[in-house]
Amino acid sequence: MTYNEICMALAEAEIENNRGEAAMLICHYCNINKAELLRMHDTDFDSPELEEAVIKRCNHYPLQYLLGYWSFCNETYRVNENTLIPRADTERLVELAIKNLPEKARFIDLCTGSGCIAISTLAARGDCRGVAVDLYAEALDMAAENAETNGVGERLGFLRADVLAPEFMEELGTFDCILSNPPYIESAEIAGLAEELSYEPKTALDGGDDGLDFYRAIIGGYGKYLNRGGMMLLEIGWDQAKAVSHIAAENRFRCEVFKDYGGNDRVALLTVAERKNDMVDIAAEL
Repeated sequence: MTYNEICMALAEAEIENNRGEAAMLICHYCNINKAELLRMHDTDFDSPELEEAVIKRCNHYPLQYLLGYWSFCNETYRVNENTLIPRADTERLVELAIKNLPEKARFIDLCTGSGCIAISTLAARGDCRGVAVDLYAEALDMAAENAETNGVGERLGFLRADVLAPEFMEELGTFDCILSNPPYIESAEIAGLAEELSYEPKTALDGGDDGLDFYRAIIGGYGKYLNRGGMMLLEIGWDQAKAVSHIAAENRFRCEVFKDYGGNDRVALLTVAERKNDMVDIAAEL
């Protein structure tokens, strides 16, 4: 297949960035760089692996899984079907963590998946240490590999545990910050998601009947494991700011919501409201 033939095949399959993706697939499977590809648009690339990858992509199998890696913040991550694909929207959470973590902070990343949140935070904050938690051993293995590849393995620990059951925290002590991009899609909506999402782990997407199960568990059960002045940074769905703010207020947290660069509500920053007047202010905001 030639570059132009691959572009046409992807375009017919309604792949939006068909030219860019064609280039990435050829460079990956044929071991050439983009500069070389510019001189090879009419070359017939005789690669069964490339042809198979094009067929999969035309069936909307994620490009990231075909390549086996993806960029996030300033790092590169290995990915496969055991982990969610790192997305640009989540970089907003990392930016806020880098900015707001106190000096020499200790944080925990719940539902870590590929580890991208914890790892990119540590890569930018060499003074900090973290613990990454996930229910699935395959995800933790991938996160540990990504931590080593990106040079933060000595500052990130890993623990297999159920985030919905916070009792495991008793053995870990307290933290300056709790980070998480938990599952937050309503169960009934999973079947109607974009086809690419059907290949990602459903357990990393499904947030329960109303999409809020993990927020109730984290906000309601993990506050006592925060150091004085500690905070939570949680990724949320574009339409969940009000609901998450209510859960926060019920648990004596002040909640500030930040938008992603697409203009959608994306990250909730929770801090403890210690005075009675704080709770009055929160109620007024809601």
